[in-house]
Amino acid sequence: MKALLLALALLASTPAALAALLIDVRTPAEYTEAHLPGAVNLPLDSLQATIGRHAPDRGSRIELYCRSGRRSAAAAGLLRGLGYRDVHDLGGYARAQSLMTKGQ
Repeated sequence: MKALLLALALLASTPAALAALLIDVRTPAEYTEAHLPGAVNLPLDSLQATIGRHAPDRGSRIELYCRSGRRSAAAAGLLRGLGYRDVHDLGGYARAQSLMTKGQ
């Protein structure tokens, strides 16, 4: 039984289990200019209409960023209001980039 629990704990800590949906909520023009590797562009003004296609499971880990942190904070509030439970606001682009670099 201990071996099974240990195996499950190891499996749960694999990178695939910890993978997050990284969302850039800036405009398409801002995203094209520069974005974090692996990020998808879901602009704040269309986030409510598009999030379900990218994160149908409301328990999905979602990480958000924008240019300064204002839009990502608004997006986090919107997603929480829609029932998403694992939402993380990384703030502005530079801060998000720094956090992602530290996490590697």
